[in-house]
Amino acid sequence: MELLEQAGFTVRFARTSAPADIVTAAEDADALLLGYAKVDRSLLDALPAVRIVATQSVGYDMVDLDACRERGIWVTNVPGAATEEVASHALAMTLALLRGLPQLDRDVRAGVWDGTRHELRRLSEVTVGVVGLGRIGRRYADYVRPLVGRVVGHDPVVTTVHGVESLELDELLACSDVVSLHLPLTDATRGLLDSRRLGLMRKGASIVNVSRAGLVDHRGLLQCLEEGRVSGAALDVLPQEPPEPNDPLVEHPRVLVTPHAAYLSAASSLDYVLEQARNVAEWRVQGRPISVVLEGHPTVPGRHSRPQPALDRAKTV
Repeated sequence: MELLEQAGFTVRFARTSAPADIVTAAEDADALLLGYAKVDRSLLDALPAVRIVATQSVGYDMVDLDACRERGIWVTNVPGAATEEVASHALAMTLALLRGLPQLDRDVRAGVWDGTRHELRRLSEVTVGVVGLGRIGRRYADYVRPLVGRVVGHDPVVTTVHGVESLELDELLACSDVVSLHLPLTDATRGLLDSRRLGLMRKGASIVNVSRAGLVDHRGLLQCLEEGRVSGAALDVLPQEPPEPNDPLVEHPRVLVTPHAAYLSAASSLDYVLEQARNVAEWRVQGRPISVVLEGHPTVPGRHSRPQPALDRAKTV
């Protein structure tokens, strides 16, 4: 609040992430700062003064970019606030799967004291595939590379990363013992691991997903787990959050699930809030945000007719 007020804004808070509450709070607002609330055409139609939408995450799939583009609205994200946290969470999940921690923990709690029931892997003999080599994917590769035998990677844009052998996606799936996903959810990546690609994976391989649930066909993943073609999965993101009771994927004995918490730490929680606000403050003072997802209409720095952003905190951390 202090950072935004120093830039000349008046700050208002929405009570919840419900569209009606956002519209009430953001009436005549120039800037909309949100957590995971959906920003679609109907919301933007109700807020015609909004000139910038600032997300509080790396991903921005909750924002209708086409609708913002048509209206000349800037869209920003926070790409670096939790790079370390998400990469280390993915590493922890990778090690847990390779060493069978979810299964062994369940066994002991059920009164079974037998570590030979599951295949536990020697790290130096496995290949890890990194799909997506942006900030988080590269950091994850840096973390896992000294521990495993081979690291391969695939990214539609980034082709060269030190210590990562670049492969086509199908090749990566065929040779990796663990596949870790580090991609945004876009039209091009939605359903990336569909039934066909899941079928290409090396028998007994595992999947780690700390990015977006929409990257994976979860019905296909469940079938692969039940048939034994995939040995395990570690998921920080699900198609429905929180999941329905008795969700078969969540209850599967070879699935490790965390509650969309990979980004969390005291340090990242502060960075997310401050970097989101800095994007909006910089836009007002300099005419351009720091981290731009979508460029809007140019503005005159420091001269906005309605300096009243609404801040939706119902879904922020």
